Amino acid sequence: MNNLKTAHILLVEDNEGDIVLTLDAFETSKVVTEISVARNGQEALDFLFKTGAYKDAKKPDLILLDINMPVISGHEVLKKIKATPNLKKIPIIMLTTSSHEHDIDKSYENHANSYVQKPLQMDDFLIAISRIEEFWLQLTTLAD
Repeated sequence: MNNLKTAHILLVEDNEGDIVLTLDAFETSKVVTEISVARNGQEALDFLFKTGAYKDAKKPDLILLDINMPVISGHEVLKKIKATPNLKKIPIIMLTTSSHEHDIDKSYENHANSYVQKPLQMDDFLIAISRIEEFWLQLTTLAD
């Protein structure tokens, strides 16, 4: 991705501490990022399908999606996105505390592009976000 272009990320996360940490991590990014936050699965779908308060929402270049979300689970959000022709090419990284084999398998069965278990230590979390940024926003060419 060209460093002159702004990367738009949709962070789907209900934990306020993880939201703040993720936003802080991207502030030191080498790529200019615009981050939108959805705090539950329904809000994420409203954003992506441009309904309700999100009718003017910009399509993200990358989605960071937690599994354990209120209202609609991350797994259900993932399935709906990947079943929608104009959204299915958006890379989705499952960013979650779950290390359950079932969650990992289900994520990849539903076409997640990556599965990252959230590190528990703040420094490790910041490193993980930095590596996501390096791979997905610097090295990888994303579809329009």
